[in-house]
Amino acid sequence: MKTLSTALSSIVVLTALLLAFWTTTQPRIAMAQGNSITVQVDKPGAAISPSMFGVFFEDINFGADGGIYPERIKNRSFEFTNALMGWKKLERSGAKGNVTIQEQEPLNTTTPHYLRLQVEAAGEGFGITNEGFRGIGVQQGASYSFSVFARRTEGTPTLRIELVSANGQRLGQAKLSGFTNQWKKQAVTLRASATDAKAQLNVLVEGKGTLDLDMVSLFPQDTWKKRPNGLRADLVKLLSDMKPGFVRFPGGCIVEGRNLEERYQWKNTIGDVADRKLLINRWNMEFRSRNPARAPEDYFQSFGLGFFEYFQLCDDIGAEPLPIINCGMACQFNTKELAPLDQLDPYIQDALDLIEFANGSIVTPWGKKRAALGHPAPFNLKMIGVGNEQWGPQYIERYEQFAKVLKAKYPNIQLITSAGPDPGDERFKFLWEKLREQKADIVDEHFYKPPKWFYDNVHRYDNYPRTGPKVFAGEYASHVPVQGRPDRPNNWEAGLSEAALITGLERNADVVVMASYAPLFAHVDAWQWSPNLIWFDNLRSVGTPSYYVQKLFSTNRGTTVLPVQLEGNPTDLFASASYDKTASEVIVKVVNTATTAKPLNLNLTGAGKMGTRGKVFELASTDLKTENTLNEPTKIAPVEKSLSVSSNRISYSLAPQSLTVLRVPCSGR
Repeated sequence: MKTLSTALSSIVVLTALLLAFWTTTQPRIAMAQGNSITVQVDKPGAAISPSMFGVFFEDINFGADGGIYPERIKNRSFEFTNALMGWKKLERSGAKGNVTIQEQEPLNTTTPHYLRLQVEAAGEGFGITNEGFRGIGVQQGASYSFSVFARRTEGTPTLRIELVSANGQRLGQAKLSGFTNQWKKQAVTLRASATDAKAQLNVLVEGKGTLDLDMVSLFPQDTWKKRPNGLRADLVKLLSDMKPGFVRFPGGCIVEGRNLEERYQWKNTIGDVADRKLLINRWNMEFRSRNPARAPEDYFQSFGLGFFEYFQLCDDIGAEPLPIINCGMACQFNTKELAPLDQLDPYIQDALDLIEFANGSIVTPWGKKRAALGHPAPFNLKMIGVGNEQWGPQYIERYEQFAKVLKAKYPNIQLITSAGPDPGDERFKFLWEKLREQKADIVDEHFYKPPKWFYDNVHRYDNYPRTGPKVFAGEYASHVPVQGRPDRPNNWEAGLSEAALITGLERNADVVVMASYAPLFAHVDAWQWSPNLIWFDNLRSVGTPSYYVQKLFSTNRGTTVLPVQLEGNPTDLFASASYDKTASEVIVKVVNTATTAKPLNLNLTGAGKMGTRGKVFELASTDLKTENTLNEPTKIAPVEKSLSVSSNRISYSLAPQSLTVLRVPCSGR
């Protein structure tokens, strides 16, 4: 009997082990009764806008220069306030000379400064070195185009271009010669012999004489779609993978500027990059009084990424362009400067000209400019934002003038308007009242709040009026303060709360027509604001948990809202559902905030013919503090599984602290 008992015990243990192994390697099918979600497949609701989930771009955290715009040379045209910022004189053994900034007979009058290298003794090399944007990132075996506008003023000097590592090792070299007494662009390819995120570039004069240099550039040849003056491929790939419905550009507070002189003016951002006028970035000094470490003095806008490159990016990734135009108001957190109401015409004309640049035929003045830049076909612009995050009666007065003119000439262009910086204060209420009176198209709401606010506001839009202006949730992010950290981390606690809120956005797609997280990009060595959707250094990039939340919603959007009901109104489950007409699938998104797994009973009432196999995408972590890093980029990332389907009733086990997307094949009714 003792032997039999021992054998039975062993069988029980072995069975338990096999069962545990099976449940960890298979999709979790919940057989027990549990939380019930009913989706009414035969009662489709509102259409979901194809541009429902998009991205917000602002040049903050070195998001453009030093980021998605991959120019490796900082201050390439010597137009920073300190014209030699980013550059240092380099005198090797026996070398002697002078480095000066000149303005006489410049390359162009828009960027009048240039560098003069005057060599008295060549020695082993006299010249300058550039530090890049927190270093110069180069990949082993990759090719980089070096170019410069140069003019000889004395002697017959030549140039030696060196790519060197952080410890001084030479990684690549090339030479240029044949300079004349006229400005001329010269170019050569450098191939990196090793990988270094903190390299530098040396520009050395060989031979006695004097050379003038301007627009010194080191540009990767491996850009998105291999375009000259193209964009950083890995960062665009992360955007493209999200399949965003729109790209909002150029912001954000830089639309406004600290004052009107420093506002974003789109006409200064197109054409030859050498002619684009540099501008100090608003974020250069925004935090100087509170946190000098977050106010980089070397933060400027070269506009190498300008409005043409922006429209081209939207084309490339299949997103609608959403440009934001200044409405005659500087940032109200800064100077509050206003253009007088009787002097708004230039601002309104900028908006009219931008629409023509995007959509006009090639016989129109601005359509002709677009065609000359290489895109004769229109960009099919459908919407434009009037102002960024403005508030008060001053904004309404200016919006009225913009709307009157824009709607008269372009009645089909939708106008995005501001609801201010807070999602419920007196400014917000005033704006909504006035914008309803104005019969505005779409109102832009912003909310940067703690996770609790996101959970509390899942039903925020359930009771919004179903008529009148629609909603653009244009800037949102869950902010998790952590004592002792200078940043607000992009952890799973933030991402999970955002996922819960987004189920409420999707359920109310008849009211909320667009949504985007903000900000988008941040350089790990040069950020001003956190959290952000995507972090990067000079070579690598990483999507945060929030990035994967946005991606799961965007790539599993569906075309029509389906009514969804959670039995018993649980406080730890949030859900939305849609039908995808193209794929003939019901898509159910469920957020489980509980620390334990939840058995789920999903009932697809009124479903047509069911398929036999669906898909599950699961984003989960038992630790809410989990973060993705450059060294561990997918610590939390979606996991795809197959789902067996035998009827319109499906049982599944939701992982603890998870966002789960179930795609179930079935015909609609």
